[in-house]
Amino acid sequence: MAEERDDNEHTEDPTPRRLEEAIKRGDVVKSAEVSTWFTIGGATLMLMVFAAPMASSLTSTFRGLLARSDEIPVDGPALNLLVKAIAAHVVAALGIPILVLMLAALLGNVIQHRILFSVEPVLPRLSRISPAAGLRRLFSQQALANFAKGLAKLALFGGVIGALLWPQRLKISGLIAADPALILPFTRALAMKMLGTVVAILAIVAAADYLFQYRQWHERHKMSVRELKEEFRQTEGNPAIKGKIRQLRVARARKRMMAAVPKASVVITNPTHFAVALQYERGMNAPVCVAKGADLIARKIREVAEAHGIPVVENPPLARALHGTVEIDQEIPQEHYRAVAEIIGYVMRLRGAVARPG
Repeated sequence: MAEERDDNEHTEDPTPRRLEEAIKRGDVVKSAEVSTWFTIGGATLMLMVFAAPMASSLTSTFRGLLARSDEIPVDGPALNLLVKAIAAHVVAALGIPILVLMLAALLGNVIQHRILFSVEPVLPRLSRISPAAGLRRLFSQQALANFAKGLAKLALFGGVIGALLWPQRLKISGLIAADPALILPFTRALAMKMLGTVVAILAIVAAADYLFQYRQWHERHKMSVRELKEEFRQTEGNPAIKGKIRQLRVARARKRMMAAVPKASVVITNPTHFAVALQYERGMNAPVCVAKGADLIARKIREVAEAHGIPVVENPPLARALHGTVEIDQEIPQEHYRAVAEIIGYVMRLRGAVARPG
């Protein structure tokens, strides 16, 4: 019983197949901090690159509207045209920055896992509306980790922003009486400084959170010994069945090989251990091995050869060399041409001598 319990414990690393199946179900490694980092980074980039052109374009548009407000008709169809014109200018000014934010948010997800489509995460399940399951999720390790992470982030970013704003407290309080033209540059510089600091810190937080999420995902899909054995049977097949199939293939190959022995011109043997059947006909580049074997198979080859009148020649060194270097249906190596040619020539002369008296 103890061994059976051990087999059911999820202690083994998940296989690539197990992880791939989880990804197909929509269960992927995903860190909200990585997505947040890309979004805030995109916003910072947008403010650095597009803030001035965007502000200049909008300022020019609305300044022209205010300067010619008494000349612009707003009655009937003219109001509709005015709204469309303002909307077109706003979209032209904000279009690229909004596109940058959208691409940053998309990249924050794509960089963590490939794009996939799965309906399983949105399928209705009783566990999602079960109060007990909800409480378990609420007080799970993941939930507690997220809560602790949220408190740590709040304290960290609050402290960092406070440290940045504290030296500027007198300047900030003095903005009430400052020239409006000076307020925007000061605010922009301070905002960029805070955003740059937040992005730098959030990069470390995002990397650590992604590693944590990956570890949690990996642990969640660990397998038991029983599951590993079952997956092996499904992917590799039952070892007993595979062994049987292998035996059948060997038996078929051996049967085909024995059927080719009667076509041989000569069988070269080491009397008790090796036998190699060679076929040679005029026009062939070199003799071809049609059968070979050791021990019991060698004995069977000799028996078949003798039953069909195929000459059997004992040459232990050549038999061992051919058995180790030539495969079925292959020509013999060039270094054995001379020795084999002498044997085949001898066999042909012997056949000719036997045929003449007849």
